[in-house]
Amino acid sequence: MEQKLRPEVYIYIAAVTAMLFWGMSFIWTSIVFESYSPITTIFLRLLLSSVFLFLFMAITGRFQKIRREHTLLILVSALFNPFFYFIGENYGLKYSTATISAVIIATIPLVTPVAAWLMIKEKVSWVNIAGILISFSGILLMVFKPDLSLATEPRGILMLFFAVFSAVIYSILLRRLTKYYRAVSIVAWQNLIGTGMFLPLFLIMDLSDFLEVVPSGRLITALLSLAILASSIAFILFTISIKHLGVSRANVYGNLIPVFTAVASYYVLQESFTSRKISGIILVITGVIITQIKRKYQYEKEKNRSTW
Repeated sequence: MEQKLRPEVYIYIAAVTAMLFWGMSFIWTSIVFESYSPITTIFLRLLLSSVFLFLFMAITGRFQKIRREHTLLILVSALFNPFFYFIGENYGLKYSTATISAVIIATIPLVTPVAAWLMIKEKVSWVNIAGILISFSGILLMVFKPDLSLATEPRGILMLFFAVFSAVIYSILLRRLTKYYRAVSIVAWQNLIGTGMFLPLFLIMDLSDFLEVVPSGRLITALLSLAILASSIAFILFTISIKHLGVSRANVYGNLIPVFTAVASYYVLQESFTSRKISGIILVITGVIITQIKRKYQYEKEKNRSTW
């Protein structure tokens, strides 16, 4: 009889799939930027995502109201992500390249363990630290040229690190919400609140330019991919990952984002794909695997104990 996959395996698959969609999101966003500004892109992305998620909850019977005692928590978490995070990420991408943007966003796992330890006392093992450092060395290899120069604007880097800071705080807040609500409910409400936050900016800054654009099939496809895959399904999968793996270990998978982005950029945006990028990809994947060794060992140890 064929052995069934452990439930834990599906958590890993969920984490990797979320990173794949987020890695592709830099490509899709670059395509949308050909027609729309960052504010319009974010607003439409969140609006379409909210409609998709609330329809899904209504059809499947998974709708959950936010409890009164959690109102402030959901508002603050939505302020950091999607509002602050998407401002940093999209304007950072505007002044940088898809691959470099993805690489900087992938530094989130380096900051998250420290924040998780300080705020919620989540333990960080030496195995985790080793895996993170190996992954980060791969990231550095991918983003820097041989002469150690970085081909991007400083304002782009600053905005991207603002997105990193926002994502770290969001991860801590998200861990608290997963104790009370389903992943799809959390993402739906946060995207809806984010849509409301971006609405005034869209109406004041971009409405007239938006009405002048005639959407192409390429634009619509990229926008729907951002809304459904990157802003809906990926966030649900990531929320599930945080619930089962913890903040630090789930965020380590973020190091896979520049790997997926680099490969997609080569085929879709015709960005260069050098031996340095290939070496960086190998290091990134190695680091992610190392961070999971201890968890697998602990699982086998607990399994053996249960058989006695």
